Amino acid sequence: MTKGKTAQTVTPMPPPKNKPTAAKLPYIKYYLIAYNVLSTLGWGYILVLLFVHVLNIDGKSSAISASYGTASSAFSRFFPYFKSNAGIQYAIESKLPGFLAPIFRRFTTSYLRVGTITAFVQTCALLEVAHSALGWVRSPIVTTAMQVSSRLYAVWGVTEQFPEVRSNPLYTTMVFAWAVAEVIRYSFYAANLLGKEPYPLLYLRYTAFWVLYPLGASSEAFLNYATLPNSSPMPSWSSWAKGMWKPTDYVRGALFLIWWPALYVMMSYMVKQRSKVLRPSKGHKLN
Repeated sequence: MTKGKTAQTVTPMPPPKNKPTAAKLPYIKYYLIAYNVLSTLGWGYILVLLFVHVLNIDGKSSAISASYGTASSAFSRFFPYFKSNAGIQYAIESKLPGFLAPIFRRFTTSYLRVGTITAFVQTCALLEVAHSALGWVRSPIVTTAMQVSSRLYAVWGVTEQFPEVRSNPLYTTMVFAWAVAEVIRYSFYAANLLGKEPYPLLYLRYTAFWVLYPLGASSEAFLNYATLPNSSPMPSWSSWAKGMWKPTDYVRGALFLIWWPALYVMMSYMVKQRSKVLRPSKGHKLN
């Protein structure tokens, strides 16, 4: 001890406590489990309805005509600001072999079975942007917002505003890709929150996107393309001067072009995630 100085006892500082994250808070965890389970059930129901319709399992599909109602007409009972759109018939001539013709025709009428429930379940995905913004999940807000907004545009900006696209078979492929991808994704997240990680589900989550993302995104893009004026398939000065393309047509045309780099961004993100998750030797953990 140094002479002339009073000895002082230094109390060691306690180690800092880890700040509880949103994922560790019980009430948020329970909410996320419920959200993912309900989303799995919603998309699973859509997938079952789609198979029942396309394969005519209940024997009712052949009786469904292409006289369309809209998902918005159902929503308008609860939310008056959703405008109802008059449905029109849009016939697609099929030159497929005889045994495929009935299936193809049912591809053109699946909206009548799944349109309303698909619009509702997909609109609920807006909550995922909030989850990401609040830090409750690790998904990047940019990629989450891109995926949710592109789907909402496909539902409300294309399908609801242009009744003719509802009889396009790409509507069925779009909803099929969405439903399969979401059943896998939501069930995987629910299992993960419950402390489970079934490898088959893990593998599907980070492998099925190779097929499902291009199928779903290209169906969305070409449904959007189908809304462009038939009188002039490409915009030009003359098409603008003659009034063939309206300003909103140019916007949808630009969105069609943007769709492809957006798909590249989503695919690149999933490829990186796959390399992290399915290569445990590198020491990465699941995001």
